[in-house]
Amino acid sequence: MSNNQLAVYQSFAFGELTQQDVVTVRETIGKDCNESQFKLFMSIAKNAGANPILNEIYPAVRSGQLTVQFGIDFFVRKAKETDGYKGYDVQLVHENDEFKMHQEKDEDGRYYVVIDEHSWGMTRGKVMAGYAIAYKEGIKPFTVFMSVDEVDHFKRSQIGMQKTMWTNYFNDMFKKHITRRALKAAFNLNFDDEDVAADNKGSEGFQEYQPQGRKDITPQPEVIDQPESPKPQLSEEEKQIKKLRTQITAKLKQIGVVGKDNVSEYIAQNAPTMGEKPTVAEYTGLLELIEMHIDMKEINSADADILD
Repeated sequence: MSNNQLAVYQSFAFGELTQQDVVTVRETIGKDCNESQFKLFMSIAKNAGANPILNEIYPAVRSGQLTVQFGIDFFVRKAKETDGYKGYDVQLVHENDEFKMHQEKDEDGRYYVVIDEHSWGMTRGKVMAGYAIAYKEGIKPFTVFMSVDEVDHFKRSQIGMQKTMWTNYFNDMFKKHITRRALKAAFNLNFDDEDVAADNKGSEGFQEYQPQGRKDITPQPEVIDQPESPKPQLSEEEKQIKKLRTQITAKLKQIGVVGKDNVSEYIAQNAPTMGEKPTVAEYTGLLELIEMHIDMKEINSADADILD
């Protein structure tokens, strides 16, 4: 490795991650990346503060396309750094367990899940469901409950690694999956929304990562500079499609698919049956496919960060 490359990698060192650590990442989990892809991956890792040595973030390249995923350890660490963090719990519900739950409504009119009873003996039987509870000061315990049916498709995946991990380590993978969902929702860990600036190119043409700032959702008065023609009202279907396209764009950026040509190539490879004017159902299917690719990143490091 040349001194010039070492100097470039030095710029990606942060926190406890040294220049030599960056080289190690390049030669191990980053070995399938080309140079531009690796620099993009390290830019994302540095700006997010996610340490690849600790399996908090990792890359994968499939069909020449880079995907980047945050690991469960990163979500746990970021949750712990959040004000009011009080811990979390994750459990699987087996067919012979005694289990009851119900919903309640808080003073703001929002529903939340309450686990009334969960007890078990020595012979528990098959896993039927699972739940993760995130505890945060000032709010009701936030619970995510999922049945096995909701994740069973992972075991039938046509992707070899995904099918292997969910088949051989189903309990651990299921626990990680629901824990990640609970922590993301309870502690507002919306790493999906972090953006890759399309107009900020590095010296070798790769797109440098820029974190997206938190959006202010407070209603603001409308400022009108000049009279405008009335805008046509969108139908409900058009509104759904617009919302889905926005979500798809954000998810694609998370896995490094940026730019019209790259998006078209991704759709051609992964959703070749989509027509020129996709329906709501087709857009929804594409979004679910992208989310599956995102979840695959977590699976690739399952041996290193399986929950106890």
